[in-house]
Amino acid sequence: MNKEQKPDFIFGKANYKIMLIGLAVIAVGFILMSGGGSDDPNIFNPEIYNFRRIRLAPTLVLIGFGIQIYAILFGRKEDQ
Repeated sequence: MNKEQKPDFIFGKANYKIMLIGLAVIAVGFILMSGGGSDDPNIFNPEIYNFRRIRLAPTLVLIGFGIQIYAILFGRKEDQ
């Protein structure tokens, strides 16, 4: 009569894998966004306005957030 119950998680393995991929994409976006500053505040470094920091990195962060939303809404297969 006393069956051992498995813990019932909200998400399945696939959801967690997709979430980890999303976190990795977000992390890469923030890493690409970093840097480009100048050590001397009197010298302007135009490198902060290059394609990588203005277009690529924020796009990767937004894609990562989209992956996270997909991972949360992804349907879980019922255990048999």
